[in-house]
Amino acid sequence: TSATTASKSSTSVIKCKAAVAWEPGKPLTIQDVDVAPPKVHEVRIKIVATGVCHTDWEYLYESGKGMKSRPFPLVLGHEAAGIVESVGPEVTKFSPGDKVIPLFLPQCGECERCRSPKTNQCRKNWANMQLGVMADGTSRISYKNQQLYQFLGVSSFSQYTVVPDTSLTKIRCDAPLDKVCLLGCGVSTGYGAAVKTAKVEKDSSCAVFGLGAVGLAAVMGCQVAGAKRIIGVDINPDKFEKARVFGATECINPRDHEKAIQEVLVEKTGGGVDYALECVGSPVIMNAALESTAEAWGTCVIAGWTETETMNIMVEKILMGRTLKGTYFGGWKSVEDVPKLVDDYMNKKLKLDEFITHNLTLDQINVAFDLLKSGKSIRTVISL
Repeated sequence: TSATTASKSSTSVIKCKAAVAWEPGKPLTIQDVDVAPPKVHEVRIKIVATGVCHTDWEYLYESGKGMKSRPFPLVLGHEAAGIVESVGPEVTKFSPGDKVIPLFLPQCGECERCRSPKTNQCRKNWANMQLGVMADGTSRISYKNQQLYQFLGVSSFSQYTVVPDTSLTKIRCDAPLDKVCLLGCGVSTGYGAAVKTAKVEKDSSCAVFGLGAVGLAAVMGCQVAGAKRIIGVDINPDKFEKARVFGATECINPRDHEKAIQEVLVEKTGGGVDYALECVGSPVIMNAALESTAEAWGTCVIAGWTETETMNIMVEKILMGRTLKGTYFGGWKSVEDVPKLVDDYMNKKLKLDEFITHNLTLDQINVAFDLLKSGKSIRTVISL
């Protein structure tokens, strides 16, 4: 009977709750939405837990500033974990009941980028996912027959959603979904920025700018890599205690100093840090991070997110031997690496619980945004 139930459920619409962003700058509203069955190479999942990421907030409240405009109305949320409810035609890697993490960065395994060890930036369905629709140009979530776009192709602020089978990874069945959901974005991004993109070396010195979830994950990455000095930088000193939990050896508030933060760091470290990780998404801070690194071999990695802003760099700062790099999703090849990060968490190599400061329900989603914006939370996990 389970086979017939599965095939039957995969052809019916599911009615469920979702937090809808009707227009930019307005709080989310909880609505009863319809989630269509998965089409070819698509999977419908029941979202069990979702993190609330700064990018969700920014897209809603600063659309068109640091972010390119994307169509409204939409369902936000892109850092999540859930269970496969049904699969569409031609899906071979997933079955109902599988524990999964949806991925805003796909990995098709077949394109030139997927075949290269140099990058994780698969472009399967990319243009459509950025616009909030599936491969066929439509979304699977609707309200009274009006299409609701799926943020980054995910939409985890909904009890059910549909994603392409290349934007999903299966994880071990004993993983706690209300913790590993954080590996869908923030923690993977910051951790990978340090261990994979910067390739932080043992006994090195590091500075991490911005101590939100991404920054704290970067601090953790520096510690796992064996860095000797890990300096956390943030204008909110409330973040310092948490940063020390993740391995920061010292923390600096730029507002406590007359001099520019890069000068303070160069002085403190006798010439600059080996690695600087920018986890804010501000061009001014990106510059400060670059200039805080050692002249001859400093590496600065940008993990902070902005799609529209410009950096101005003095050529000499690069010419004399520094490296400036970007990272997207921490450099991890999403489908193959996220399950390994889940294993690392289960084997206690990687912290996740310590990022979670609040647990709320879907109807408290706007509270979660307020906590994030006021700096009171690191990560709020929403249970659906």
